[in-house]
Amino acid sequence: MDIPSGGLIALIVIVAVLFVIPAIVASFLRNVEAGTIRMVSWLHGGTVIYRGPGKSKEIPLLTTGTTLSSKAINVDLDITDQTADLDDGGTPQPIKVRVLASAIVSVGDSDSMIKTAANRFFSKSAADQENILIDLLSSSGRRAINLLTHDQLFSAKSAPPLPGAGGSVGTAVQAVGQGGAHALTTSDIEDDDDPLAVIIRKACSRELTDLGLIFNSLNIKVVQSEVAEARRRQSAAQAQANAEIVAAQQARRAKEAQLEAERVISDKQRELEQTRASNAALIAQAEAKKQDALAVQRSSELEATQIAQAKADAERVRIAAQADAQAEAIRITTVAEATAESIRKVNEAIEAGGESYFRYRQIEMLPQIAPAIADALGEAKLVTIASGADGSGGAAQSATNNITGVIQTVLAAQLVARGGMLDGAPSDQTVPVQQNGGAKTGTR
Repeated sequence: MDIPSGGLIALIVIVAVLFVIPAIVASFLRNVEAGTIRMVSWLHGGTVIYRGPGKSKEIPLLTTGTTLSSKAINVDLDITDQTADLDDGGTPQPIKVRVLASAIVSVGDSDSMIKTAANRFFSKSAADQENILIDLLSSSGRRAINLLTHDQLFSAKSAPPLPGAGGSVGTAVQAVGQGGAHALTTSDIEDDDDPLAVIIRKACSRELTDLGLIFNSLNIKVVQSEVAEARRRQSAAQAQANAEIVAAQQARRAKEAQLEAERVISDKQRELEQTRASNAALIAQAEAKKQDALAVQRSSELEATQIAQAKADAERVRIAAQADAQAEAIRITTVAEATAESIRKVNEAIEAGGESYFRYRQIEMLPQIAPAIADALGEAKLVTIASGADGSGGAAQSATNNITGVIQTVLAAQLVARGGMLDGAPSDQTVPVQQNGGAKTGTR
């Protein structure tokens, strides 16, 4: 298929617009990254500097380009030297110190400094670049330490001014600045917190400018010295002592507060004990009154009980006496009646049986009572008095009759006792007796 000439031309134009022209333009433009600087040199000797981020215009075969780093360069410093301290007499008394710091430098802002840095600094290797910066900054730091006192190194604002010549920071900076681009004054130092950083910056400014670099800042990490360590230990000891004093005071206050609280508690306890004792005394008094009332009540009750008991006992005794009297009267009456009845029956028996029955009973009982009567008569002493005028036989006959009467009486009594007619009768009773040969009633 044949393509018309007009269509071919249009196709070529389109391809050129879409591909060829952008390729040509891209070959003339180059990206400049952030943190970098692009230096483009032309054949006629002119140099154009491009700072990223952006693009640089370069034409192949007609220009030459170089990329530099615009980032800050961090350099660690370890500086050891002696200070410019003086004693009270003005005699130098330097103190050895060690300063650990970190300095930051970077490429200058002007085109001339960028060109100088490209030719004098970045043209060297990375190791040489680091060594150059360390040597330059360390030498400036040592000169700054030699011009400052120990106290100025640790505190620029609180450090006292140096006595005598060479004692002020302004003089030290003037000495550093001699022969340089310009000199520092005391007002310049007062604008910065750290005089060491100021002196180092001014001391190395010319050398850094010759390399196309500028001094940004100095960060002092540690300043070490035996004096500072001794002061630190002294401060620590003082702080410890102050802390111990404060702790002791707090402990004392706490102890005083505790003692005060214990005193208040003791007072409260004493008041409580006093109240308890007072209440106990009141309770004891009330209890004593109660016991007294109970004692009076018990005494009254006891007296009432005793009175009632006494009345009851009296009544009981009276009733018992009456009962005993009535019983005794009944017993006596009964005994008298029984005795009378027994005597009556004996008399009736004697009357019915006659003298023969009575004598028979006497003879029957004679063996039982004869021995006792014989013993009694043997121990008795009888005296008989008789006149004999009546012809009765005299004293002998009278004694015989009396003994016979006694025997008969005893036999009669035994006869009645054996017959059961005198059971329960008293000793005084009426029994029949025989006197002078005849029966007779008598009392034994």
